[in-house]
Amino acid sequence: MWGYIFAIIAGATMSFQGVMNTRLEDKTGLFLSNAYVQATAFILSLITLFFAKDSNIKGFAEVNKLYLFGGLLGLIITLTVMLSIKNLSPAIAVSVILVSQVLCAALIDAFGLMGSEKIVFSWNKYVGLALMIGGILLFKNNFSQ
Repeated sequence: MWGYIFAIIAGATMSFQGVMNTRLEDKTGLFLSNAYVQATAFILSLITLFFAKDSNIKGFAEVNKLYLFGGLLGLIITLTVMLSIKNLSPAIAVSVILVSQVLCAALIDAFGLMGSEKIVFSWNKYVGLALMIGGILLFKNNFSQ
């Protein structure tokens, strides 16, 4: 149950953050607004770290070095969300982002990438993705009228 609650919070927060970041970018510029967002997250993460009980600094030496690129992906995520919302509407941008996330996550599952358990990508998942894409097209047509 907690997984669903956290996923709902993440989705809602990402939608609001994407629009907030884009409005900030309108006044300050893409890279300054991104630097502010990333710096704020970094500072708040450091503050939170002082209260965390599950930290293991030695883990950096032990982890697969590929996983250290997550920070780079955070930068790419923030920039591309801002650019997609700026060039689309928030609803369309988030819808396309969602389909992309589901597709990539399904590929990670299907191939068992990065230590994930392999989960078969069966026909019903293809149908689900097609329905999601169809929903975006219907949603987009309502916006353009």
